Amino acid sequence: PYRHRRDRPRLQRLAERLHGWLRDDLTALEAAEPVMPVEDRAADTWEPLIAVADHAGGHWPDRARAAILALQDEDTGDDRSERIRLLADCHAAFGDEQALPTMRLLQQLRADPEAPWADYGPRGEGLSAKKLGELLREYRIESEKIRFPGLGQSKGYNRAAFADAWRRYTPDMTTLSDDSGGAPENQD
Repeated sequence: PYRHRRDRPRLQRLAERLHGWLRDDLTALEAAEPVMPVEDRAADTWEPLIAVADHAGGHWPDRARAAILALQDEDTGDDRSERIRLLADCHAAFGDEQALPTMRLLQQLRADPEAPWADYGPRGEGLSAKKLGELLREYRIESEKIRFPGLGQSKGYNRAAFADAWRRYTPDMTTLSDDSGGAPENQD
């Protein structure tokens, strides 16, 4: 609970320190459109925190996104968002592969009886290559022409294209680096 007399002075000092740290970058931060781990109103609410965390660098972007997901799960009791689920399912589909043709990735995603991808979409026809591309583009993951043994050249996805998104949004499936640089230390 917030108490004006007790808490306002401490928060005001913290606001002054943050302003001093961010003063020169306020225009860039106000224009930032960070990739959000949540959607809609929750994204609007958390966007300033993610913008500052991304600006701080180091381990802060990962910690901020993980905290948001944890708090969202606590608040709603819901499973991870659809897009986070897709990232996690793509991680499982890749296994040890370094690249997958789009059609094989889709087959593996649709084959999971627990996942929503087999009957995804308004007509329940399943996740399409086009929709997969749209959903992944949000994380700057794009398909590309890749040469596959036995298939020749085909559209597909490289594992490396997923690395940043997996690290940020599915940290429970990947190993986070122990990076402690970036933001000023809390001195209170």
